[in-house]
Amino acid sequence: MSEASGPLQELPCSNLLHPPRSKRKSCLGSEATPTELLLQRSPRPKHPRLVSRAKENVFVLARRSRRRRRSTSGVSWDHLPDELLLRIYFCLPLQDLLRVSAVCKRWQRLAMDESLWHSVDLEGLTHTGPALQYVLKTRVQRLRCPRAFVEKLELPEPHCGSSALRLVELDLSSSIISTSVLQNIVCGCSQLRYLSLEALQLSDTIVSCLAKNRNLLQLNLSGCSGFSAAALAELLGSCCSLEQLNMSWCSFSRTHVQNVVQHLSPGITALNLSGYRDSLVLDDVKVLVERCPNIETLDLSDCTLLMADCFPVLKQLKKLHHLSLSRCYHIHLAALSDLGQTLPSLAYLDVFGFVQDSQLAALKKDMPRVSINGRPFSSVARPTPASRVTASHPDQTMWSRRCRLRVRL
Repeated sequence: MSEASGPLQELPCSNLLHPPRSKRKSCLGSEATPTELLLQRSPRPKHPRLVSRAKENVFVLARRSRRRRRSTSGVSWDHLPDELLLRIYFCLPLQDLLRVSAVCKRWQRLAMDESLWHSVDLEGLTHTGPALQYVLKTRVQRLRCPRAFVEKLELPEPHCGSSALRLVELDLSSSIISTSVLQNIVCGCSQLRYLSLEALQLSDTIVSCLAKNRNLLQLNLSGCSGFSAAALAELLGSCCSLEQLNMSWCSFSRTHVQNVVQHLSPGITALNLSGYRDSLVLDDVKVLVERCPNIETLDLSDCTLLMADCFPVLKQLKKLHHLSLSRCYHIHLAALSDLGQTLPSLAYLDVFGFVQDSQLAALKKDMPRVSINGRPFSSVARPTPASRVTASHPDQTMWSRRCRLRVRL
């Protein structure tokens, strides 16, 4: 028997695995054709990758995970550290910061960080109550909220004797707010240094709570009412660090005025006691000058009982550079002409209402170093002086500084 016709098991293995190239084309019609075609046309097998060089016999087919392929295309917000997210949030305005706080729990926790809510300006909101309650929970330190309308407010109770709020500067001037809501805010404060409650209705409880803020530097209670003379004496006796005080046009009796001048801080430098036509007299000026010798700005406008005999008393104020005597009708023009020599440190004088325009030129000639009627509005302890507010360029500063977070209208 020839080698070609021998049994299958006796054929060389090399002929099955590696048949000659010349015979492949000639044997397409044989019985082994489907198997050979399958071997020829099958796709190239995948090459295995060695996992470990130490183990040469261990091979696996490696495939990149889908999550890993996606992560290489960009940076995931979930992988950013808290410090970097806080730095990004610091650049956001108020409305956008509130939006990102609703994304997830982590972003809400970071958006409520105290460092982002250091200073907030809520001026312009129609209903300030919900926004004010939210902001106060962030432990804000500087809050500007003038001309606000607040109906209801709920604040957490202080724990272990500590104050619930960390407010240092607060402006609620000319707001529509009930005494109960205002009391809820003020009673939670013990670190106030700058405060303006202009034209608000107060109470003895509110004034007593204000007395806890012993580090008050500037206090504006202009146009306030509803508190007794005893509560006022307690407040001024506790706040011994006051530098500027505005008590103009309050609903004061004669006893109120006496308690003001008798309990003022000796370090006061700016004082506004205008508007007391029948309550402030010369004896009060004498007590005031003796108790507070460092006054630099004094507003006694509309105190109609004052006359020219108060000038020798005011001469004791060696640092007085701004004096307002507007509408003090019992002071004669002749006495004003010598005021430049009586008060050598005087630089500004306001005499609106009782000096005619024709007489003003002669008065300026007698006092060339003094600016007369150059400041129609008082800026004592006011967070935003009216002289800097215009319709086209409203001033949004609070005690000469802007708040970082503001409402965009």
